[in-house]
Amino acid sequence: MQRIAIIGAGWLGLPLALHLQQAGHWVCASRTSQQRLIELEEKGITGFVCQLPQAEALAETLIHNRCDTLIGCFPPGFRVRQETQYMASWQTLVAQAKRAQVKKIIMISSTSVYPNQAKEMLESDASLSLAKHNDLFSEKANILLAAEQSVIDSGIDYTLLRCSGLIGPNRHPARFATRLSQVSDLAPANMLHLIDAIRAIDFSLQHLSHQVVNVTTPNTVSKAVFYQAALESVNAETPLPPIVHLADKRILCNKLLDAGFSFHYSDTLKALDHHE
Repeated sequence: MQRIAIIGAGWLGLPLALHLQQAGHWVCASRTSQQRLIELEEKGITGFVCQLPQAEALAETLIHNRCDTLIGCFPPGFRVRQETQYMASWQTLVAQAKRAQVKKIIMISSTSVYPNQAKEMLESDASLSLAKHNDLFSEKANILLAAEQSVIDSGIDYTLLRCSGLIGPNRHPARFATRLSQVSDLAPANMLHLIDAIRAIDFSLQHLSHQVVNVTTPNTVSKAVFYQAALESVNAETPLPPIVHLADKRILCNKLLDAGFSFHYSDTLKALDHHE
């Protein structure tokens, strides 16, 4: 049994906490206000308040709960212009984890770290050093990679899980299809179902050490095919956005598969069957 602290008990963090608790681990999880802890308590999860990037008391919480593992699964917040806070948040988490003598950090990162190239992407294709002075890496990628580097340089055992676009309950891709201005029949749909995201995090607790790993559904189709199937799966009458012929990157998860992980959904179209 491990004693795990999850920073960010949201769409991913809450079901993750429940899964790990059911698997026999002791789990506590954070939210940003005292009022939002009620839901955690109702589900039998020990909750605490953590407002990043200011979290000077986090080490005391980790020490009090004797946590040996810290999982950070909060979004970068790029849509609400919190870019600078994301890097500062991870610097804070690393500093607090070191103070509390945490043994392992698991960071839920993103495949947005990769350069804007139409090619297959392995973990080695993105790093902070590669991104410097390289216009193929976006500003968002640079911020994510800098945050990753703070974990890599922490001196603590780590696993960085670069997750593709997350789908699942309340995040059915049919909702996203209507917001797209266009979809490509040459761009792969790099997607990951919530179930497999949780299973990969669980797997990394025991089987991945000092690793950077892509987590993405192994077999996929083009975005045009995927989003058309997504619309059909919910009987949506909304037409597919205009189709273009622009190639894009394909994320590979060979490293995770070689480590012995097996996906619940090995095909993105199968993941659409689980769309509640």
